[in-house]
Amino acid sequence: MPMLKIFVGTMYGGALDVAEQVKPLFEEAGYEVAIFDQPTLDDLVGSPTDLALFCVSTTGSGDLPGNIVPFARELEEQSPGLPELRYGLIALGDSSYGETFCGAGRQLDELLEGQGARRLGERLEVDAMETFMADDEALPWVEEWIDAQQLKVA
Repeated sequence: MPMLKIFVGTMYGGALDVAEQVKPLFEEAGYEVAIFDQPTLDDLVGSPTDLALFCVSTTGSGDLPGNIVPFARELEEQSPGLPELRYGLIALGDSSYGETFCGAGRQLDELLEGQGARRLGERLEVDAMETFMADDEALPWVEEWIDAQQLKVA
């Protein structure tokens, strides 16, 4: 059974809630799913990762939440090269912050692409000004993502 790893960057639990809500959709599609809410680079590269999903909220002025900062720092410093990694990204933000809207997700996306990872499809950017519960947007997006990227294995 292929392994999907969900990496979470969150301040108040919103991104973790999204990860927990979408997990069953991937299980139904035939994946073993692991959620990492204190992710490290070793969680990504230390064992096989067939597919990754990043659920990241934005804090401050477009910053990464504290729990995923060590992961991002290790990714930058160790520069492991990730040409085999296929991933999706769900960014949570608040458009009232203007230029820094979904800044953490965009920053992580750039880091991953810089390592040669390949994002499948478009990044989902959820705006707290328009969507009270992020999973209201994330669940249909994941269903569509699984279909559009032909990710079903079961």
